[in-house]
Amino acid sequence: MGMPARDMTAAVLFPHRLTVPPGDMAITWPLALAMWWVMMIAMMTPGVTPLMLLYERVLAHHHVQNWRIAAATALLLSGYLLIWLVFSVGATALQFLLQPSGLLSGMMLWSRSAVLSAALLAMAGLYQWSPWKRQCLKQCQEPARFIAEHARTGLPDALVLGLRHGLYCLGCCGPLMLLLFVGGIMNVIWIAALSVLVLCEKLLPASGLTTRLTGSLLIAWAIASLVV
Repeated sequence: MGMPARDMTAAVLFPHRLTVPPGDMAITWPLALAMWWVMMIAMMTPGVTPLMLLYERVLAHHHVQNWRIAAATALLLSGYLLIWLVFSVGATALQFLLQPSGLLSGMMLWSRSAVLSAALLAMAGLYQWSPWKRQCLKQCQEPARFIAEHARTGLPDALVLGLRHGLYCLGCCGPLMLLLFVGGIMNVIWIAALSVLVLCEKLLPASGLTTRLTGSLLIAWAIASLVV
């Protein structure tokens, strides 16, 4: 028999309530780090694509040689992804800290603790309302302005530009990425949902409505995780 709709909804919103054994996956630190970084590359690269395309056009407008344009764009992306490598190191450390304590489930690696889930949801929700979120998101939403303020034509400058943009992107999306511990690090549907949310935040008009609405929903979700 299939799961009733009510139970299915509860399983999606509150996976910590499911009777799933603690995580005991035999995974090494390098493999876990690689998993996190590949996941971050897949989730965060679409958000930097508009900046990369515009940067290529700016360099072409300044009559930069094609090979230098390609190299500069690659360095920009490399700098951006290096920031997410640093995040992946921290996320891997957190995963290895939580797994032995039994706070993560088996295969999907989602939180088995209502308190942990609520804390991560509340942190992400409150951060959505913060001035740091608004400032970082603004830099991500306005690639033309970002390039005008920070871009140079040298190859080392392209790497610095990518690092700078990566830091803003981390400041914008880092707390949301930690929600992978709530819905499941290995949960493809949850990964896709967070990816769509992050992309919508960056591409929708900069009114702040999306972030405030998301923040309110996450805070409500955190409260529900403790009381439902």
